[in-house]
Amino acid sequence: VQLQASGGGLVQAGGSLRLSCVASGSFFSINDMGWYRQAPGKKRELVAVITSGGSENYADSVKGRITISRDNAKNTVYLQMNSLKPEDTSVYYCNANVRALNREDNVLVDDDYWGQGTQVTVSS
Repeated sequence: VQLQASGGGLVQAGGSLRLSCVASGSFFSINDMGWYRQAPGKKRELVAVITSGGSENYADSVKGRITISRDNAKNTVYLQMNSLKPEDTSVYYCNANVRALNREDNVLVDDDYWGQGTQVTVSS
């Protein structure tokens, strides 16, 4: 399973960006999908997560400004970021909990996968 993130870049404060992350490979289904971010010298933190049924959860710091969505037919999760602030500057990572066949045991197992990260820089 591979996750490919895209859409990062440089934007002025108050601007918008849309991140995308597509999952590919051999798997049965995708459970939760989410976005995390990590700024230099800081721990990775949750930004938003969405379940397979569409329930969303957000970090308090982004509520009202950032929206997560997914297209299950395309195995893709999106992060629409509006009213960006300099403190949103980070590397953003997508995450997916994927159900796939463990060929050794011939059972379905759930594992977490990460994308490669995409830089978001917000200038003041």
